[in-house]
Amino acid sequence: MPFELPALPYEKTALAPHISANTLDFHHGKHHQAYVTNLNNLTKDTALASLSLEDVIKASAGDASKAGIFNNAAQVWNHTFYWNAMKPGGGGVPQGDVAAAIDGAFGSFEKFKDEFKAACVTQFGSGWGWLVAEGGKLKVTKTGNADLPMAHGQTALLTCDVWEHAYYLDYQNRRPDYVQTFLDHLVNWDFVAANLAASKR
Repeated sequence: MPFELPALPYEKTALAPHISANTLDFHHGKHHQAYVTNLNNLTKDTALASLSLEDVIKASAGDASKAGIFNNAAQVWNHTFYWNAMKPGGGGVPQGDVAAAIDGAFGSFEKFKDEFKAACVTQFGSGWGWLVAEGGKLKVTKTGNADLPMAHGQTALLTCDVWEHAYYLDYQNRRPDYVQTFLDHLVNWDFVAANLAASKR
C-alpha cells in the first residue's frame, strides 16, 4: 500500500491571515507531496514498503545507506504532525495538564514561549522547533533538516516548521515574526494535550 499525502485538517484558507492559502498550496500540495512521492519511489519493491511510516523511520534512522529514505519518511511525518499542531483560532494559553506540565518544566508559560521561540529562531538553516516529552519531563529542542524527536527516544508534543518554505511567502526573512504568530494565533493546544496524555501511557 503506497504512502499517501494526508489531507489538511482544515481548509487552505482557514489559517489566514497568519498563514496564507498560497503558502499552504505550495507547502502541502508541493513540498509535502514531493516527500510522499519520493518515499514511495525509494521504498517500492522493498520490505519497507509494507511497514508503517513510523516503522520506516525507525528502521532507517542512523543508517547512512538509507539516508534518503529516512529524510523523506521523516519529512512526511513531520509535516503531518505540523499541520495538526495548528488550528484556526489557535494559540493563546494552554489549560489543564498541559499548563501544569509547562509550568513545572519551565517555571511559567512565558518562559516556555521564550525558550521555544529561541529554539526555532536559532535553528541554523532548515529544521524544526519542538516541545517534547522525555523521561516523563517536558523540554524544548530543535532538529536540523528532517531529523525528529522519534529518532532520539523522545515523544513529540508540538512542532514549528522553520524551513524557509514554511513562512517565506508570508513573512519573507522574518522568522521571529512567524514563530511569534505561530505561538500567539495558531498552536492547537488540544493536539498537544492529546500527545501529552499518550506519552504517559
